[in-house]
Amino acid sequence: MTAPIISFKDFSFQYNSQTEPTLRHINLDIYPGEKVLIAGPSGSGKSTLGRCLNGLIPQSYPGKVAGTAMVAGKEVTKSSIFDLSMNVGTVLQDPDSQFVGLTVVEDMAFSLENDQQSQDEMQKATAKWATTLDLKDLLTHRPQELSGGQKQRVSMAGVLIDNSKILLFDEPLASLDPASGKASMALIDHLTHTQDLTVVIIEHRIEDVLQQPIDRLIVMQDGAIVADDKPEAILRQSLMAQLGLREPLYLSALKLAGVDLDTCQHIDSLANLQVPDLTDQLQRWTAGVTLKAPVQHPDPLLTIDHLTFGYDPKAPIINDLSTTLNRGEMVSLVGQNGTGKSTLSNLITGFLTPQQGHMTFNGQPLEHQSVKERADQIGYILQDPNQMISKTLIYDEVAAGLVLRGVDPDTIEQRVYDVLKVCGLYEFRHWPISALSFGQKKRVTIAAILVLEPAMLILDEPTAGQDLQHYTEMMGFLTKINHEKDMTIMLITHDMHLMLEYTDRTIVLGSGNILMDAAPADVLTNDTIIDQASLAKTSLYSLAAAHAINPTEFVAKFVQAEREAR
Repeated sequence: MTAPIISFKDFSFQYNSQTEPTLRHINLDIYPGEKVLIAGPSGSGKSTLGRCLNGLIPQSYPGKVAGTAMVAGKEVTKSSIFDLSMNVGTVLQDPDSQFVGLTVVEDMAFSLENDQQSQDEMQKATAKWATTLDLKDLLTHRPQELSGGQKQRVSMAGVLIDNSKILLFDEPLASLDPASGKASMALIDHLTHTQDLTVVIIEHRIEDVLQQPIDRLIVMQDGAIVADDKPEAILRQSLMAQLGLREPLYLSALKLAGVDLDTCQHIDSLANLQVPDLTDQLQRWTAGVTLKAPVQHPDPLLTIDHLTFGYDPKAPIINDLSTTLNRGEMVSLVGQNGTGKSTLSNLITGFLTPQQGHMTFNGQPLEHQSVKERADQIGYILQDPNQMISKTLIYDEVAAGLVLRGVDPDTIEQRVYDVLKVCGLYEFRHWPISALSFGQKKRVTIAAILVLEPAMLILDEPTAGQDLQHYTEMMGFLTKINHEKDMTIMLITHDMHLMLEYTDRTIVLGSGNILMDAAPADVLTNDTIIDQASLAKTSLYSLAAAHAINPTEFVAKFVQAEREAR
């Protein structure tokens, strides 16, 4: 029998800064050629396990180790990061943090140059991987100017060029638009089979990974492995929801329709799914749901009129764009990487100045308002809360904006306490921010904006990198303030589930303008828009189309039923 290429035996690890082990009695064997998905809620230990594979633990993250961990015949605790890098190539969530070369070809050749290989050898190797990864037309480009999917391929080339036999992906889908994510999963599957690779994917977006077959799904919770089996066996147990992970949408739809999963075959693959009388069951459920009239928001808040902007005025990123956001709306802004979503946000908030066009907010022109004046009305929350935090204590961070505006101390205290209660942070008000989880830090940054009582919030990827539990908490909180304060909220997102579940209107950007402005279900059932904006059909669409049901109606009824259940 083939020996495992990765083997953990009763392995435990405790960071020096922690009082409890992060990994507990891990027993895991991964064999050459396998493609394995490691999933689990935030704090389950999956990223720590990944750090053990590439030697960051215990070399860069020291701590207490028990048991043994072997990777490609090397004992992890006795091997350097350099030694393990000969066999394990790591592609991080943020490719920009891996780039070292000024051009794509320089970045690809970096490790070969360090190994003092000849020019001829480096040219042959870069040519091979440029062809394999479809990078031939990008070799002279700067890595930073590429799209998210292209950046990921460059990162992969930089580690595969060393002939690594183990490829580790840490949340590869977090920063990619849906189409790029789908292409990335297809490329990883292709490489697994054509390059004799062992692939380990750490990701909580299970449905997106399962677009391509995987050999095993390993589920972690509280530092231990709680499931290790073929995906079909684990999905049939409905274990995902119990552990705070999101199961594939089509499985949720089957359950809503009353389908017994024990009667289903191949439930890990929608394309191969077999269920007796499924068409009748789905059609009966669809016919039994009556769609409610959408809530109307007739009061305009932000009006954008013929807006044009480009860092190079001859190549506008935003080109003659016009739209209106109404008071109390929850809107998703979507489109492929690099299409101008963040640029539009920076124009609204005043960090950029348009070449043409104008904007009004609450009936007042924005052109002559400073960034600070706009911030009093429009809150902008970055994807990474650590980029926004400047104080040590929660209370001080939330109060900072009011202090800068010269508000008296008694009023500051009352407003800070009120907003901390709304955000579920009041009991932590004297805590250091460093003691909080990522999701709690995100709430602190939102509280620091809410205390200024803006009429609108813009959030950039509010749920990126969060498991279902934290995702649900965050979106439940945003929905609450949207309803209670009649606040307009715009979510910049690549998450099609988020768009469907929580927003009533979707604005699709592409080619510098608005490709479509409609209900989310209408957007995700429009083939032309999906292609133009690098979106992706959800499994709900495919399920409905395969069973002679109107996809737009089916998706809308599913979303309504999910919201009512929540």
